[in-house]
Amino acid sequence: MELASTDPARAAEFYGELFGWESAGDRFKLGGRAVAGLSRSVLERPDGWLTHLSTPDIEETLEQALLSGGHCLSGPSEAHGGRRAVVVDPAGAVIGLWQGTDFAGAQARDEPGTMSWPELITDDPDSAARFYGSAFGWLLRHEFGTGEWLNHGHDAIAGLAAGYRGAWWRAAFQVADIQEAADHCERLGGAVISEPAEAGLSAFAELRDPFGARFTVAAPVHHPVELTVSLGNLPAWE
Repeated sequence: MELASTDPARAAEFYGELFGWESAGDRFKLGGRAVAGLSRSVLERPDGWLTHLSTPDIEETLEQALLSGGHCLSGPSEAHGGRRAVVVDPAGAVIGLWQGTDFAGAQARDEPGTMSWPELITDDPDSAARFYGSAFGWLLRHEFGTGEWLNHGHDAIAGLAAGYRGAWWRAAFQVADIQEAADHCERLGGAVISEPAEAGLSAFAELRDPFGARFTVAAPVHHPVELTVSLGNLPAWE
């Protein structure tokens, strides 16, 4: 996950306060581990968060994405620690491709301040299933009213959720307390686009940083489980 900003220094201050990140050149770190990227906006890389997929061969993956109906926005080009290309799917969702050389990507997951479950929001799930299945070999499984993409090894790698007015990859980061994160974002000059709400086993809130970049915070929801035993049908003791 990488943020492009017209003012990387001020963006680093905002996300450092919000998530406890440290700024380390073109990367954000948490406890010394890389958790996200940071760059300055350029023509081929406009403002906002961009999700990347790892690939062992960026040319081959890019070619397959183009044959499946996608379009190349930039690259492949050299970047710090690897090579990058940016593509857009047929519905307009933008995603990056990353072939690491000495940097594989995020070094921490599944804790507050790190990338949460990657998810495509789209108003055309059928078209998305065709493109990502053809481009990357993903399989789509429907569970509990939502979609979940699996790779060839049947490991869950990303989600698919119904949206409206286009398609985009949601940049989501895990937090300990969803309401506290939303309130803190506002205190730092950001905004709450959608209030915290539960969806399955997580709560989400869509936020905007002070410079216009949208992102989402997510927190697991713990529902208490109550076990009861009925004694109504047991024989009475004599």
